[in-house]
Amino acid sequence: MNGVVVIDKPSGPTSHDVVLAVRKALGGVRAGHTGTLDPLATGVLPVCVGEGTKLAPFLAGGTKEYHVTMLLGVSTDTLDIQGQVMDRRPPAVDTEEIRSVLQRFLGRSEQTPPRYSAVKVQGRALYKWARRGIEVAAAPRPVEVFALAVEEISLPYVTFRLSCSAGTYVRSLCADAGGLLGCGACVAALRRTRSGSFSEAAAVVMDDTGGQDRRERLREGIIPLAAALPELPVIAVPDHWRRRIGEGWQPRAEMINDRDDIPFLAPGDMVKLTDRDGELAALARMLSGSAELRMLPGDAPVMKLLRVFNENNKKTR
Repeated sequence: MNGVVVIDKPSGPTSHDVVLAVRKALGGVRAGHTGTLDPLATGVLPVCVGEGTKLAPFLAGGTKEYHVTMLLGVSTDTLDIQGQVMDRRPPAVDTEEIRSVLQRFLGRSEQTPPRYSAVKVQGRALYKWARRGIEVAAAPRPVEVFALAVEEISLPYVTFRLSCSAGTYVRSLCADAGGLLGCGACVAALRRTRSGSFSEAAAVVMDDTGGQDRRERLREGIIPLAAALPELPVIAVPDHWRRRIGEGWQPRAEMINDRDDIPFLAPGDMVKLTDRDGELAALARMLSGSAELRMLPGDAPVMKLLRVFNENNKKTR
């Protein structure tokens, strides 16, 4: 059982709780998520299962999209409505001022992660330091907001949609916006609607149904390994090279020389190597571009393997 299942996370459980529930439902299979959602948040949580756990580092960096409700006039220690209230003040701001401030977050900027987050400092997650009452400063990190569209302003609530880079904390964005507005703010509700290529349309709802019903819904929702990174070009490899790759051989020019089906590639591009059945054999990074391949001797290395997938565990269901 290998691939990625997109879970529609409910509000309340941690991302780790969801992974444990998936693992239990699927009979103890290896599992791990590709990017933490806060307990308050709902929505798209991709969970890698079986050999799919090898894909996790390559899935975590995609663009994220959120539907956000921000509460103005309330500041909390966790930067969301579930935290301890640190300050309250009436939001004496108008609609245009709110829109103007939020637009200032478009583009690239430096953002400081929340005290209550999974970012590690000195080998320990920030939230663990915070729970012990120890103030630890996290270095600001580069983030990018690609789009921000305000949907509704009904003070003290502001609802907007957000598209941003991986690693962007919506809680920090709202708190920073509240600071610029002079009234403070926190997240009242948060839903992730997309994570990379995974959208809420493909998400499996984790309701109270257990046992065989939950297992079947999860199994039916598993996205095969080869489909999990749809943006990557594909190179099909012959059987004898599939076996060599499984043994750790680095691909050589002879594997793809004299073939007309190789997509246009540049050095540094990542590709998917598949077997004759279309199952994912490996992820690799190109060492040479398409223009150079035909000029290389057969024993010249042309790719560096990044992940190799077990040939004996091809079935996703």
